[in-house]
Amino acid sequence: MAEKQQTTTEQQETRSPEEIRRDIEETREEMGATVEALAGKTDVKSQAKERLSSVKGTAQQKTDEFVSKAKQASPDGTSAGAQQVAAKAQQNPLPFAVAGALLAGFIVGRLTSR
Repeated sequence: MAEKQQTTTEQQETRSPEEIRRDIEETREEMGATVEALAGKTDVKSQAKERLSSVKGTAQQKTDEFVSKAKQASPDGTSAGAQQVAAKAQQNPLPFAVAGALLAGFIVGRLTSR
């Protein structure tokens, strides 16, 4: 092992100042890259923003999927039901008028009892 240290020492002594400067510059660049990487890992605020952005994107995608499935499941069913109720109300308006009056009376009674 003493021979290995001696060989390394001899190599360092035979290097030119330019080679030493080049090694120092390479080491500085490597350390700069390492410091940047560490700074990125410790920047909690930017990590939180990235995570929030990711969660928002996922939530928007899920919402879009849900809306799409809901539209596919009942585009005709909902409008057909509404049309049937409207047609029945036009054919026989008395039951709907009575139901409306009862609902209005209930609401007025709740508001005045407070």
